[in-house]
Amino acid sequence: MLETAPELANVVLQEGSSSPAIPSASAAALAVGLAAFGAGYAERGIGSAAVGAVAEDEDLFVTGLIFTVLPETLVILALVTIFLV
Repeated sequence: MLETAPELANVVLQEGSSSPAIPSASAAALAVGLAAFGAGYAERGIGSAAVGAVAEDEDLFVTGLIFTVLPETLVILALVTIFLV
């Protein structure tokens, strides 16, 4: 694997070429999509744990809601980054 790293880097970075491997609009869409996928993956476990905790003790609703919403900040930060760059 380490022997192929320089060749892989040349393909990804498109060294010797005037254009990048991924256009900037596609890279931005990929960044937001991966951030949304990561947030959804995180919420999968957090949401089920929060529902179970609230079923046992209703006082944990606010805590469960906060923990469920926290991964969405990943998507918000990705969108902010795209608009700033």
